[in-house]
Amino acid sequence: MIPRYTRPEMASIWEPQTRFKIWFEIEAHAADALAELGTIPKEAAKTVWAKAKDATFDVARIDEIERETKHDVIAFLTHLAEIVGPEARFVHQGMTSSDVLDTCLNVQLTRAADLLLADLDKVLAALKKRAFEHKMTPTIGRSHGIHAEPVTFGLKLAYAHAEFSRAKERLIAARKEVATCAISGAVGTFAQIDPRVEEHVAKAMGLVPEPISTQVIPRDRHAMYFSTLGVIASSVERIAVEIRHMQRTEVLEAEEFFSEGQKGSSAMPHKRNPVLSENLTGLSRMVRAYVTPALENVVLWHERDISHSSAERMMGPDATVTLDFALVRLAGLIDKLLVYPANMQKNLDRLGGLVHSQRVLLALTQKGASREDAYKLVQRNAMPVWRGEGDFLQLLKKDAEVKKYLSDAEIEEQFDLGYHLKHVDTIFKRVFGES
Repeated sequence: MIPRYTRPEMASIWEPQTRFKIWFEIEAHAADALAELGTIPKEAAKTVWAKAKDATFDVARIDEIERETKHDVIAFLTHLAEIVGPEARFVHQGMTSSDVLDTCLNVQLTRAADLLLADLDKVLAALKKRAFEHKMTPTIGRSHGIHAEPVTFGLKLAYAHAEFSRAKERLIAARKEVATCAISGAVGTFAQIDPRVEEHVAKAMGLVPEPISTQVIPRDRHAMYFSTLGVIASSVERIAVEIRHMQRTEVLEAEEFFSEGQKGSSAMPHKRNPVLSENLTGLSRMVRAYVTPALENVVLWHERDISHSSAERMMGPDATVTLDFALVRLAGLIDKLLVYPANMQKNLDRLGGLVHSQRVLLALTQKGASREDAYKLVQRNAMPVWRGEGDFLQLLKKDAEVKKYLSDAEIEEQFDLGYHLKHVDTIFKRVFGES
């Protein structure tokens, strides 16, 4: 990804130097296991570690070799031999390139997942803090973008907290699923290398052995990983779009923090735009864009091909780097979000009490009116108010047919805002527990 949307912690996972360091560790741990099995001299394995453990690999040199060999792993092994010396001939015994490449990729994906899980914790903390802050701040709930019934702003944030809690659970599962190691040799049969080598390398690299590989680790694992990132990105965009709507001038129930010296427009000095939320929408699209190639990478020819390789070289770093940036940005956005309860109340009152129409409908049915008749009575009094003609409460009180069922006091009782919020505590306990 471009530096603008890249955080150094995630970027470092995908840097060439990090990749070659992981490749070396895979090869060196395999050499240790081979030495214990008596396949190679123990001194050779010790020499590999001693000479290359703290080495800085020459990326330019590896690239130079690859221009001739047209093979990245061979280029690396050739450079490693330049560092280690004659004992390097014992490296990569019985292994194939995919053993190194696939195991390395899974190490990188698990490390990336750990950072993303930490990012999710920041988002969850910000959502919880602001949810409790506005637990009982009434605002209008909307369906189809139209005023429906009252909710609280805290409930909106609690909904997001529950959503990102599910996201965390999915990412934990996706991390576990992708954290496998394959050191099984050509076509995955272990013909040239003992399965115990794989077990040793897996443990050393924080992975588990792949139960069965075909020379490559099955790509359904990776498809689930990137699909999970795509779902998380959709959750990011969902709340970003919510904030974008709430910041509209006609709504202005909440808006992004606007710092001292910040400029909203090169032409109009008055502008305060939801640029962070809009940015999150765009970044979310990019993360989701990698889901389709991840799914298509599942389908490889026979025991292996490399049609997945070029896509993964881009999608691995790009999807994780982008989502990492987006999650951290979202956490900051929520933490500093400006909330305007007075505007929320103003919007709640904007339809002259129509938000209580369902309560009136139900009250009429409780008093003996059929649901069809009750609906007609409520709707005929609601429509003038919708057009800006009159007050809903007063119109109901003047309607003789309504008064056959409900007294003025009983009608007024249906306009209690608190009635809509009586189960907020119950919902919060479901989301956040008893704390």
